[in-house]
Amino acid sequence: MKIAKHHILDFLRSQGRHDHAEQAEVEFPDEIDLDEHGELLDKYRIDVGDMIGHLDAGGGALGGMYGV
Repeated sequence: MKIAKHHILDFLRSQGRHDHAEQAEVEFPDEIDLDEHGELLDKYRIDVGDMIGHLDAGGGALGGMYGV
């Protein structure tokens, strides 16, 4: 599954992790493959299940699509 970088940044900010969001903005590509970029997600302690739940709950999902 692929997701737009801005969704990851929004997720980090929603958790009050603004410093991580600023760093991730520089390090992450515009489009993140959740399987291929697992190591980078781990670096920022991003739980993919929690992030998808956040998007599905209205924290950024657009009609069920993740913006890529």
